[in-house]
Amino acid sequence: MRISIDRSLCQGHGRCYDLAPDLFGADDEGYSALLVPDGRVAAELEDDARLAADNCPEAAVLLHQDALLQDALLQDAGTEEAAR
Repeated sequence: MRISIDRSLCQGHGRCYDLAPDLFGADDEGYSALLVPDGRVAAELEDDARLAADNCPEAAVLLHQDALLQDALLQDAGTEEAAR
């Protein structure tokens, strides 16, 4: 999973860095800033990332699933469908 912040939406409410301080911090103006390189979220912090995204009143915290994982899931779904 990866995370990003849509800076055009962020209003600096701070819920993301209050709920997931290992992933988010504040910049000099109080807006959210990522603390993880390339937005990559460690498996043990994925629930925190989801919590931050779910609680952002501006929907500025974005979650991105790994494209390779998505491809694998779609392929598995297609294989199951073909087996029916």
